[in-house]
Amino acid sequence: MESALQEREAALQEARILGVRVHRVRMAEALQRIEQLISLREPSLVITADANAVLIALEDAEFRALLETAPLVTADGAGLLWAGRRLKQPFPERVSGVDLVEQLTRLSHEKGYRLYFLGAAPGVAEQAAHNLLMKYPNAQIVGVQHGYFQTSDEPAVIAQIAAARPDVLLIGMGMPRQEKWAWAHRDALGAPVMIGVGGSFDVYAGVVKRAPRWMQRTGCEWLWRLIQDPRKIKKVRNLPRFAWRVWRAPVR
Repeated sequence: MESALQEREAALQEARILGVRVHRVRMAEALQRIEQLISLREPSLVITADANAVLIALEDAEFRALLETAPLVTADGAGLLWAGRRLKQPFPERVSGVDLVEQLTRLSHEKGYRLYFLGAAPGVAEQAAHNLLMKYPNAQIVGVQHGYFQTSDEPAVIAQIAAARPDVLLIGMGMPRQEKWAWAHRDALGAPVMIGVGGSFDVYAGVVKRAPRWMQRTGCEWLWRLIQDPRKIKKVRNLPRFAWRVWRAPVR
């Protein structure tokens, strides 16, 4: 199985953004890779990386290792797309966690893949699932769980997820916590594919409105997110630091 995955992985082009590995894929390719990973039935971590993820990886060896070994790392964010262009390693399009949630729900509706939503505040994942099922009524969302559980509750949460037998576990607990948590518990969770999706459940629950499409296209979604949630100021402050490092980086 490992050799089969390596052969498929070799077909994906990679970029190196400040030395951090990100795949140069379109949404269709990302979904195809995820379906391949589901079929392998072995724990796999998919990471949607933005500029902040790259900066975290430069200082966090554990997270950097996850990015290096993940079978799929997508470019999520205008900052990363700009960096790819600047470094002559352009990404064909943005593949965000928010968009992956809907596209995987659509695939579940069409093909019966089993999804589990883990994360966000109490009630948010439930509402997100409800709203998505209104659009994709045959989707198999086999469980939801908020992300505010105590450490003492962790074994019960993991057992609950494993009992639901999801094909894809979508985790909205913030980066890099969601990725580290998923990988640390991969065997007990039993999900073939685990994907960190950040605040995506807030969007589909209607707690946070997504930026208008023109802002997404022009790379201004960060401003919309800051207006919606001023607590994201730390991530926004990282953007100039990221841009400066990319600007100074050698172009291969």
